[in-house]
Amino acid sequence: MKETTLTRAAIRIWGALAVAMLLAVSSAQAQKAYGPGVSDTEIKLGQSTPLSGPASAFGAGAGRAVVGYFEMLNAQGGVNGRKINFTQLDNAYAAPKAVEQSRRLVEDVGVLAEIGTIGTAPNVAIQKYLNSNQVPQLFITAGGRRFNAPKTFPWTVPLYPDFETEGRIVAKYILRVRPDAKIGVFYQNDDFGKDYVKGLRAGLGARASQIIAEASYELADPTIDTQIVQLKAAGIDTLIEQSAAKAAAQSIRKVHELDWSPLHIIGASSASVETVLKPAGLEASKGLVTTQFLKQPGDPAWANDEEVKAYKDFLKTYAPAANPDDYSVLVAYMNVHAVTLALKKCGDQLTRENLIHQATSLDGERMPLMLPGITISTKPDDYTPFRTLRIATFDGTSWTLSGDPISAE
Repeated sequence: MKETTLTRAAIRIWGALAVAMLLAVSSAQAQKAYGPGVSDTEIKLGQSTPLSGPASAFGAGAGRAVVGYFEMLNAQGGVNGRKINFTQLDNAYAAPKAVEQSRRLVEDVGVLAEIGTIGTAPNVAIQKYLNSNQVPQLFITAGGRRFNAPKTFPWTVPLYPDFETEGRIVAKYILRVRPDAKIGVFYQNDDFGKDYVKGLRAGLGARASQIIAEASYELADPTIDTQIVQLKAAGIDTLIEQSAAKAAAQSIRKVHELDWSPLHIIGASSASVETVLKPAGLEASKGLVTTQFLKQPGDPAWANDEEVKAYKDFLKTYAPAANPDDYSVLVAYMNVHAVTLALKKCGDQLTRENLIHQATSLDGERMPLMLPGITISTKPDDYTPFRTLRIATFDGTSWTLSGDPISAE
């Protein structure tokens, strides 16, 4: 009788243990939630980028850096133990091709998200398709204000200072250092330039009447000398410019040739010492002002910076053909770090919904190479990643930061 009682007790104990173990396993499994492209061992991500076509100078270098970064990340163990299975396709910076490649990534490859797409035109083209299919269009490299539209396009999340914000910050700087400025504006005739000018006017407010001359150019224009001559003839003393690298180098050189000395402010995306200022002439570039949010690897000011050293070492090992001073490469490096952060924050809840939630709930996050005082914050109802920028002046050798970070708000 005693033995039977003990046997029954043992059965009850082992039964309870078995149930507990089953519940524990079920609980562990319940804690995991996977979207398309995710398993216990991998996360599928994709990108279409201009490896050919008119914007290949931007896409090719940045594309190599992104591929190299995920190779490095996988060599280090991936994200939370999962390797990144990354597919990169060429969209030739053409809208129809961009849509075709997004469909391939989603329907054939089965990615969790499309990441870091470069440029306004491709992102506009794929936005409706990705949002209608509830696929994250994550951390795009485009500064148009139109991409911050959480109510209309909740699956599109930018990761670049929008040009309107940059224009507002430049306006605040002008009001502080030259309140009586006679302003001339030179800009690229598309969203890149127009959003900037819109922000500039909004930031100047009632002082927008101090803009006494404007001139624009088309991206395909071989030269912009005529526009610079016209702006000088208008009698302006402050030249504010939002142009691509080639046009920026030409305008800097032309201003110098005309023996003209306005306060000359250029956009952040064309402030590279190596790829813009040196071709324009370092002497001609003295006194330029710009906004910045990232350290410039070719700037002697950051020659001994540990983050810059790590960035250059990474490129040397994993993307040796990429130019470390190429602005698009620099931005891509920041971008993939942000993608990794969002994935890490997801933990085992690797669904498309949670990825968007994490990407739009960042609070004061800093990526490698960001300048002191610059962080990223996003909100579910406002995807604006950057709200402050730094002002820097070129001394003929390097950019020198000036004052505290300036907020657009």
